Amino acid sequence: MRFNLPRHIGIIMDGNGRWANLRGLPRIEGHRRGAERAKDIINASLEMGIQVLTLYAFSIENWSRPEEEVEMLMELLQTYLSGEFVRMLREGVRFRMIGDRQRLPVHIRELINRTEEETSSLDQMTLVLALSYGGKDEILRAVKKAIRLEMTEDEVTEDTFEELLDTAGLPPVDLVIRTSGEKRLSNFLLWQSAYAELYFTETLWPDFTREEYISAIQDYQRRERRFGRVLTPLRLTR
Repeated sequence: MRFNLPRHIGIIMDGNGRWANLRGLPRIEGHRRGAERAKDIINASLEMGIQVLTLYAFSIENWSRPEEEVEMLMELLQTYLSGEFVRMLREGVRFRMIGDRQRLPVHIRELINRTEEETSSLDQMTLVLALSYGGKDEILRAVKKAIRLEMTEDEVTEDTFEELLDTAGLPPVDLVIRTSGEKRLSNFLLWQSAYAELYFTETLWPDFTREEYISAIQDYQRRERRFGRVLTPLRLTR
């Protein structure tokens, strides 16, 4: 299983609301079940030796949802981070957030900053939450940062630009998993997923089991990644 393991997996955790609607439950109950599912997948990632796991938790577009739902999602986020902090320390999980922090409530920003600071030296796995996040917004913010730094045309390369992104220092995404049957990236890690393998499943996120997660990784391991190149078979010489 550890052969050809993806270093960085990104997951678009889609389908919480539909899961709740199908069961006649409030949408927030779907998000609660989704948060519990996230814990299972984080545990599985730790056990398998995944270096970086990025979870798409709240997009920039999600701010347009009903105010009551957004408030409940922020409360759920606060409960999750507060409850999981001790486990992160115990398991050696480094926490990072990517996205536009300024749009988050002050108390959420403070909690995120504290969690990032106190887990910054841990190295068993990096858990990244994409909050108030959009790939185009991230790239635009990086461009503005380059302008503020007065970088010259020659100074802006792929490597230097990547250092301006929210994911600076992290490896590119190897595998993107999306649940719920939708087959698009929805503005998730656009730069970082340039050569990522994509795995789509009809399963709604609260029903996405550890077993299916392992199957997705095994599917990745069977793929031949060419990165735009043509791979030629090795020729044996006498």
